[in-house]
Amino acid sequence: MHELSIALSLVHLAQDAALQAGAVQVKRVQIEVGAMAGVVPEALELGFTIATRETILESAELRVTLVPVVVFCSPCGQEVEPTNSLSICCPLCGTPSDDIRRGQELDLVSLEIVEDPLNPEQPL
Repeated sequence: MHELSIALSLVHLAQDAALQAGAVQVKRVQIEVGAMAGVVPEALELGFTIATRETILESAELRVTLVPVVVFCSPCGQEVEPTNSLSICCPLCGTPSDDIRRGQELDLVSLEIVEDPLNPEQPL
């Protein structure tokens, strides 16, 4: 399950950012996962639970937003969302596209933290 290694990296990244902001606890982690990112959200959530043990993210909520595949169709001249993520063809004209604009990301979007009262006003 490669999602555990992804979760470990996510926890490391989130913890570093939270500590720089003076956090004593992370309450929520918001991420975006593309439909073509090769990540199973349920497995990532399980890995996140394991990876957060004994960190300031322990018991943090992981919110996952799924990002659909969007490709650019040259003949139509616009970004389109294929009806089938296994076939990245334009739903308007049927032309296959290799110009994937969205749907491959795995991004940390935001953290909700509890700040250390002795270290206020640190940006996150």
